[in-house]
This record gives sequence, structure tokens and C-alpha cells, in this order.
Amino acid sequence: MKKVSSVFYITIALVIIFVLLGALLPTQFEQVTTDINAFLSTTFGWYYMWLMTALVIMTIFIAFSPYGKIRLGKDHEKPDFSTRSWIAMLFSAGLGIGLVFYGAAEPLFHSFSNAPFGGEGSEQAFKNGLAVTFFHWGIHGWAMYGLFALSLAFFQFRKGEPGLVSATLKPLFGNKMKGPFGKMIDVLATFATIFGVATSLGFGAVQINGGLNHLFGIEVGFTSQFIIVFIVTALFLMSACSGLNKGIKYLSNVNMILAILLFINVLIVGPTLLSLNMFTETFGLYLQNIVQWSFRTAPLEGDNRKWFDAWTLFYWAWWISWAPFVGMFIARVSRGRTIRQFMVGVIVIPTLIVSIWFSTFGTTAGHIQNSGVDLTQYKTELVLFNMFDQLPLSFLLSMMAILLIMTFFVTSADSATFVLGMQSTNGSLTPPNSVKIALGLAQSSVALILLYVGGLTALQNTIIAAALPFSFVMILMMVSLLKALNSEVKTLGRKR
Repeated sequence: MKKVSSVFYITIALVIIFVLLGALLPTQFEQVTTDINAFLSTTFGWYYMWLMTALVIMTIFIAFSPYGKIRLGKDHEKPDFSTRSWIAMLFSAGLGIGLVFYGAAEPLFHSFSNAPFGGEGSEQAFKNGLAVTFFHWGIHGWAMYGLFALSLAFFQFRKGEPGLVSATLKPLFGNKMKGPFGKMIDVLATFATIFGVATSLGFGAVQINGGLNHLFGIEVGFTSQFIIVFIVTALFLMSACSGLNKGIKYLSNVNMILAILLFINVLIVGPTLLSLNMFTETFGLYLQNIVQWSFRTAPLEGDNRKWFDAWTLFYWAWWISWAPFVGMFIARVSRGRTIRQFMVGVIVIPTLIVSIWFSTFGTTAGHIQNSGVDLTQYKTELVLFNMFDQLPLSFLLSMMAILLIMTFFVTSADSATFVLGMQSTNGSLTPPNSVKIALGLAQSSVALILLYVGGLTALQNTIIAAALPFSFVMILMMVSLLKALNSEVKTLGRKR
């Protein structure tokens, strides 16, 4: 463990404290997370909206400015991975379990259960429900991932800095980043990553449990979810220890193939023409309303503030908490691409993929709902499987979905384990397996504690609490990146 930095030991100590508190005082722990969530939602909702919108604007500016020609590496360096493998790894790491967990449920709830703009069950609410889902999973979140990843990749591959969050702040703070302040930044990034990924692991365990209960009658509860997390933890640790060019790369490609197969099957056996027409119209509706929704805070009593807190604010906090993990992973696999290629690939392609996905699954769920089968009565993790019951090949579709969730589970967790290992070993591109195993176990432990003390409610509450402090680090990173890019353009101009 010679490569290990103090970031590893501090983070592990904090996780142990958190796990012990959750295990010994579960009721009090759940109440504290609920109170913190309520305070942050009420007080900082406007802040999250401004932050995410500013990141979108900055993304567009950087991509189409002279900065876009800068290569993430040496001037003539080629990309490490093919475009297909690169997109597959973006897809697996950045979307993960949430795509299956919310694929049918979110558009359905926004349309028929708690429509953000009222008129539950109406045709307009159906369209709005899909468009709002695109908003939650589209440009804003991927702009955040893209900028975070760009900052890390630029400093690491262009400027030769270690792959640490603290290293991206050197243009602002200089060598102070090598001291206690820099360590604090890296600990915060590592801690936020563990909680962001643990939330997804919790969602995955809950949905796998729900699917197995639906198909085989396996009991829903913490014991079943513990066994699921235990099995998948063993799988992702084996994958993480095999290295980036083996386990993670191959699993990401398998994951992409499984997702495409499930998508095509649902598109074919579902209302195909309606799904294609709804995607076309609602994607336009999303683009038409993106500015207004980017600043929507529901300040008045009749504006459905509860919906805003439970959905938009939760998603923005979730994206922020995932940014260190996904951003570091995207940076690691994006060496050799120009900034413009990178930004277009990271933002445009995933936004189109998720919009087509949610449109197909959401339209199918809405079509079934309109036919007289009430899918809104089921919990989020069960909506997908009950939707499949109304389609041909239902058992096959459910089994494919469970397998896809498991592969998402593994790819997200082993990618995160690799990234956490980098952060704990001074940015090493080959962190020791012992470090990856310890951090992988830490992620799974946090996921289990959150499931134990309050299920999905505790997961959502913790995400919002963990995201706020790290959002301030992100602002500093963006200022530092602009300063460094401006200096780089001037340097290139002098060379020419």
C-alpha cells in the first residue's frame, strides 16, 4: 500500500463512522437525514437551478470557442479507445441503474399521478411528463459531467498533473493544493462519490429484489437486498481488479448490447408508431421549454413545490454527487480527443440516447395506463415489471431487465471503484487492488446502511446533503479551468 495517500485513510474513517451511526441509531439517523433534506431543499433550491444552468452555458461557450481545438493530451495524440467503446463506457458509467429504475415509472408518474403542471391523465400531461423526464436526464446533467471531466482530463493529460480534483485548482491556489487544503478537497470528492454511487447501488438492489419477487416470489426486504448487494459486490470487485482494458471495457460493451436488445424488444412489442411520434414531438417540447424549466423553482403555493423538491432538485443533487465519479472515469477514457469532440460526444449523444429510451418506455407505460390497467398503483421499482406483464414475451423482457440492472450495477460500481482508487493514490492510473477492494466494500456498506435505516427515502435524503458542499468545489474548478484554457490558447498562439 505504498501508493496510498492520507485521502484513503481519512475517507475510510469517515465511512466507518457513518456506517456505525446508521447501524446503531437507525431511527435517529433517518430523522436527521430527513430534516437536513427539508432544510436544503427549501433554502438552496434556487442555487441548484442557477448552478446547473450556468454549467450548460459554459459548456456551449467552451465547445464552440477557440478552446474547442485544444486536444486532451499531446497535439498529435490519438484516442485510447474506439468511438464505439468510448460511447459504451460513457453510457454504462454515466447512466447506470437509474435508466432502468425510472425508465417507465418517471414519465408515468409525471403524466398520471403527480403531473408537475396539473391535468393528470390528460394528453398534454402525457406529453409534459415525457418532456420533463428528458429535462431531468438530458443536457443539464451531461453538461455537468462534461465540464468536470474536461477539467480533470485537461490538467492530467495536457498539463501533466495528477488525476486529482485538487490538481485542477492549482491555477487559483498554486502549491497550496499540495497541502491540507488540497487533501480536504480530495476527501470531499471521494466521500461524495461513495455516497452518489451507493445511492445507485441501493436503487439497483431494490429493483432486482422487486423483479425477483414479481417473477419468482422471492421476499422483498432487507435480507434479500443484502444478499443481492453481497453477490454483486463480489462480481464488481472481480471486474475492477481485472483492470480498465479488460473487465470494465468488456462489461460496458456487453451492457450496451443488453440495453439495445431490451430497447428494441420494447419498441417492437409496444406501441411502436406512437412511441416514435411521441419522441419526436416531446423532444421538441423539451427544447422549447428548456430555458423556462432551467429557472423553475415553484415559489408560490400553487406551483407544486413538493414535486420540484422530490424530482428536479433531487436529480440536480444526484448529478452533482455523481460528478466526481463519472467525471473522473470519463476523463480517464477520453485521452486524445479534442475539447470540441469531447463535449459534443459527452453531451449530445447521451442526451439523445436517454430521450429515446424514456420516450419508448414511458410511452408504452402511458399507453397501457390509458388502456385501463393502473400502473401508478405500484412502487417505482415494480412499474417496469408490471408493464411487461401487459406485453408479449413478458417473462423474457423481465429477465432481460434484471440482467441489465445487474450489469449496470457491476459496471457503475467497478468504474467508481477504479476512480476512487485513483483519488486515494495521488491520481495513479493503476491503483492497487487492495485499495479498490477496500473502497468497493465501503460503497456497498453505505448502500446497505441506507437501505437498512430508511430504504429509498434515506437514499434520496443523503444525496441532497452530500451534494451541496461539493457543488462549491465545482464552481472553483470551472473558474480555474477557464483561466487555464485562456492561458493555453495564448501559449498556442505564440507558438504559431
